Amino acid sequence: MLKNLPSAFGFAALAACASSGNPTLASSTEPARPTLVVMLTIDQFRGDYIQRFRPQLTGGLARFADGGAWFTNAHQDHGITETAPGHASLLSGRFPRSTGISNNRAGVEDRSFPLIEFYPGEIGASPNRFRGTGLFDWMYAADSRARALSISMKDRAAILPIGKAKQNVYWYSTSGKFTTSTYYASKLPDWLQAFNARDLGRRSAGKTWALLLPESAYPEPDSIPAEASGTDFVFPHVITSDSTNAASTVRLTPFMDDMTLAAALAGVNALQIGKGPHVDLLNISLSATDIIGHRYGPDSREMHDQMLRVDRAIGAFIDSLYKLRDSSRIVFAISGDHGVASLPELNVERASPPPVRVSLGGVVANARVFLREAGVDTTAIVFDGLTVIAEREKFRTAKQTDSILDMIASDYRAVAGVARVDRFSDLLKGDTVGDPIARRWSHQFRPGDIDLAITLTRMSIASSNSATHGSPYDYDTHVPIIFYGAGILPGVYSSFVRTVDIGPTLAVLLGIKALEKLDGVPLLPR
Repeated sequence: MLKNLPSAFGFAALAACASSGNPTLASSTEPARPTLVVMLTIDQFRGDYIQRFRPQLTGGLARFADGGAWFTNAHQDHGITETAPGHASLLSGRFPRSTGISNNRAGVEDRSFPLIEFYPGEIGASPNRFRGTGLFDWMYAADSRARALSISMKDRAAILPIGKAKQNVYWYSTSGKFTTSTYYASKLPDWLQAFNARDLGRRSAGKTWALLLPESAYPEPDSIPAEASGTDFVFPHVITSDSTNAASTVRLTPFMDDMTLAAALAGVNALQIGKGPHVDLLNISLSATDIIGHRYGPDSREMHDQMLRVDRAIGAFIDSLYKLRDSSRIVFAISGDHGVASLPELNVERASPPPVRVSLGGVVANARVFLREAGVDTTAIVFDGLTVIAEREKFRTAKQTDSILDMIASDYRAVAGVARVDRFSDLLKGDTVGDPIARRWSHQFRPGDIDLAITLTRMSIASSNSATHGSPYDYDTHVPIIFYGAGILPGVYSSFVRTVDIGPTLAVLLGIKALEKLDGVPLLPR
C-alpha cells in the first residue's frame, strides 16, 4: 500500500493483506514528510457506493479509488451506527465504549457554550462528553506548532474528530452562516465573517437540483411514494424562493457540500493550514449525503445523483487544494461515519417476513404501568433508543429489578420487527467472534452502562425518516476506507478492517505516538 518512507516514519510494510496476497512495497524515491493530513468523511457513505457508481465517477472519488489504498471491507464496528459515535471513533482509534460518545444524544449539545452566530432555538455545543485523546492531540504532543481546521454542516461532525482541542472548529447554522461555540472562541474570525458575508445559504433560494447526467443514465425509478414521506420525491427539486427558509432547506441538497468545501478552502488559505514545516490537520465532513439518504433512501435516483455530484465536488476541491499546497506533502484519509438501510417498503433483500416500520411506544407505556402497579418510580427504567437502563437505586431489591427487566424484554420480543433482546451482561460473555451483533454491542458500551440491547430484524427501522441507520448490521457498519497521497501505493485490499484503525495508521505515517491505549491497530506495523 505504501511506498518506503524515511525511517522517521517507522514502517516498512502493511499489516493488512490484499485480496491478491501481501502487498508489495514500491522502491521509488522516498517522498517528503507530509505537512497536511486531510480527514475527509462523507456522512452516510455506504461501503458499496463507489463500486455501484464507479463507471460514472470522474472526480475525487474516482481519483481516490484509482490512486489510493482502498480497503473495501471496512466497518464502523460498533452497535449504534450514528453520526456522533462514528465521527468520535474515526481519529481517536477507539470504540464508543472508550470515547463516551455512545449515540447522537450523548454527542455535543451543551447549553453552557452557546453559539456565536445562530438561528433562534439552536443549541450550543462542545466536546465535553468526549473522553480521551485523538490524532490531533498526538500531533500536538509531538510538535506544538500543529494546528487543526475542522468544518462540517453538522456540529458533531466538526467537533468530535478533533477531540477536546480548542482549535478552529466550525459548522453550519440554519441562519445561513458557519459558526462555532464559545467553547472555541468569543467571536468568528475575520476570514469566516468574510465567507459568511457571501450569504451562500440564503442566495440558494430558488435554485434547482436537477439531474447531473441525462435521465437515461439513472436506472432507478423516480416514482417511489415512500421516499420523502410522499412529498417532493420526483426530480427536479427546487429550493424555496424564501431566502430565510432556503438557508435551512439548502441542507437537503448537494449544494450544502459545495458550501462546506468552499468554506474549508477559505480557512486553509487564511490560516495557512498545511503550509509547513510542521504537520497540520484538516478535517472535513460532508453531510448532504446523510440528509438525502434519510429523505430518499440509498436506492433512490436522488442518492445516485448525489454521489455523482459529491464525486465532482471533491475532485474540484482537490484541484484547488493542490494549487494552495504542495500535493506531494498531503495525505488523505477518506471514510464514512455509518451506512444506511434501504426503505423497508422496498424489501430489497426479499426477506420473509419482510422488514417493517417498528413501533415501540406500547412497550414503554406497558412498562410505566407495570412500574406504577409495583410501587416503583416510573422513571426507574430509562428507554434510550434501542437500549434500556435500570436505575437500580429506585428498586427495592435486585430481584425486583431483574423481574421488571425480564417483563420488558418479553414485551419487546413480541413486537413485529424485533429480532433479539439481549441482556448486555450476556453479550459481553458471548461469542464476539462468530456473532458480529454481540461484538458490535460490546464495542458500544462499558459494562454496567446499559441493561438491555434491542436489535431489530434486518432493514426494519424504528424512525420517522424514510430511511435510516443505527443498527449493528453490515449495511449500517460497512463504509470505505481509502488512504491517498504522499507515499501511498495504489491497491485494493479486502481484509476486514475497522474505522478505529484510521487514527493509528495515520500516526504511524506521521511518525508520532498515541497518548493512550487504542482499540484500533495500524494497517502497517510500527
